[in-house]
Amino acid sequence: MSIDKTSTTPQDEQVVNPEAAAGADVAVDPRLLVREQGLAGYVGEFKRKLKAGELGSIPVVLGLIIICVVFQSLNSQFLSAQNISDITVTMVGTGMISVGIVFVLLLGEIDLAVGSVSGAASAIAAVLAVNQGWPEWAAVLFAVAAGCAIGALHGFFFAVLGAPAFAVTLAGLLFWLGFMLKILGENGTINLDSDGFIGKLTTYFFTDVAAAYGLAAVVVVVFFVTSFLGNRRRESVGIPSRPMSDTILRTVLLAVISFAAAYMYNQYKGLPLATVIFLVFLIATDFLLRRTTYGRKVFALGGSVEASRRAGINVTAVRISVFAISGGFAAIGGLFLASKIASANQSAGTGDLLMNAIAAAVIGGTSLFGGRGRTWNALLGVLVIVSIQYGLQLESIAEPVKYMITAAVLLTTVVIDSITRKTQKTAGRA
Repeated sequence: MSIDKTSTTPQDEQVVNPEAAAGADVAVDPRLLVREQGLAGYVGEFKRKLKAGELGSIPVVLGLIIICVVFQSLNSQFLSAQNISDITVTMVGTGMISVGIVFVLLLGEIDLAVGSVSGAASAIAAVLAVNQGWPEWAAVLFAVAAGCAIGALHGFFFAVLGAPAFAVTLAGLLFWLGFMLKILGENGTINLDSDGFIGKLTTYFFTDVAAAYGLAAVVVVVFFVTSFLGNRRRESVGIPSRPMSDTILRTVLLAVISFAAAYMYNQYKGLPLATVIFLVFLIATDFLLRRTTYGRKVFALGGSVEASRRAGINVTAVRISVFAISGGFAAIGGLFLASKIASANQSAGTGDLLMNAIAAAVIGGTSLFGGRGRTWNALLGVLVIVSIQYGLQLESIAEPVKYMITAAVLLTTVVIDSITRKTQKTAGRA
């Protein structure tokens, strides 16, 4: 007896269960349906994330609210226009360094040299601009390029030669600190022109009230247009999209925050240039990580090196590029820190800068274990750290207490991250 192994289904053959067959044609991720279910869907999704340990930025946002409430109750000047403006300008230097740290943490690695690299970059810019007579903009570009090259060198030792990132960057911390001291010379300090390119990074304000309100309006309009067009594209290919009411609600919330910030800035000196530059870098890096092939490679590599290699990702190139980005942002952060004091000196990149930069990324929500985080985490984390510092300063709290409180906040965040990972493993989502 012969058996025909070719199976054919005649066109007129009836399907036993047409409903099941129709449902099998399209497989949709249940999480995408949240967008179409409106508020009820998001409530259900929020409960699911809590059970699975996916807390995201919820702890740090709640922490910021608590910090504001506590310090405002202790001193009414905490939420004043001047104090908020000072906080948002001061945070930029450390925040820029923290943005670069986020890229490295996404791989599950660490870069201990960012503090020294930031100091070396500020020293390079100061020597070229002041001692060698270069135009400041050229000195700045060279210093940032030097930071990228230094980071790429660290990445080479790590990705190509196989040395542990911890050891490589620890050696870099010492080497670039010595390099900075060497090029600064015996005097140890090079004063910068406070009215020059570098000096104005943290001292220039857009005093016209239209600048702050205009920027707020642009941000809101761009957000709404991109969200609306994104929803239209999803609908055109049959992918669940957010309802219009959800898009409008998000836009209104963003508008309230943006125009409130603009109003606050205009009550003091106006919109700080430093804050604008920081926001531009945050938006650009967030786009790079979430909307480009390169960003997907970084996340994939943080999830599993071997799986990434088998998927055809050039693991070595991505690793080197991530450390180059970290070095570049360390250099940018160092220039903002030099602008704050209008000089490059021997203390640049030292003290608690390294720990604050790493802490900002972790406190903001970037996982130390790799594969989870956003560059916006750097903003949230550095806001927490600088807000605590300014709040304690208003209360004339001693410096040792500031260190202890910052350490306690960092430890709490790391513990939450560890518990989150365990919860995710239990829920089968790690």
